[in-house]
Amino acid sequence: MTTSDHEAITRTVYEYAYGIDTRDWPRYRDVFTDEIHMDFSSYNERPASTMSADAWMANAKVLFTGLDATQHTMSNPLVDVDGDSARCRMYMQAAHFLTDWPNPEFTIGGYYDDQLVRTDDGWRISAVTLTVWWRRGDAALMVEAAGRGKRILDAR
Repeated sequence: MTTSDHEAITRTVYEYAYGIDTRDWPRYRDVFTDEIHMDFSSYNERPASTMSADAWMANAKVLFTGLDATQHTMSNPLVDVDGDSARCRMYMQAAHFLTDWPNPEFTIGGYYDDQLVRTDDGWRISAVTLTVWWRRGDAALMVEAAGRGKRILDAR
């Protein structure tokens, strides 16, 4: 692994968080391969699945459009490269806010375990596994946010 690989991989993973938090959907889409494997089962108890990155992004857009603000912070990247494949594990905290909700914050903490591949356009995420260690706040605001996001997007 070269320093430039490490920097490019961690930048790609940071762009994932930045794209969500700024609602920069083209930037968010750009971090993924066309097909991705997502495992958020430790968060939502749904089985892992493989889908198009466009389908994943469309679902994320509904939820995050309904939130007033989010902040995904990541640290302590552990990067391993094997040729044109890589793994990046990072601690994470994801704070979600609805300012008019009775308990306006829901935050989770744990780590992301990302699989990446080197493409002609740079490193892209092909799989994400989220492992949640703790939760704080009102998880019901996420359901409310998804409903709000759908109404907002349907009205456009």
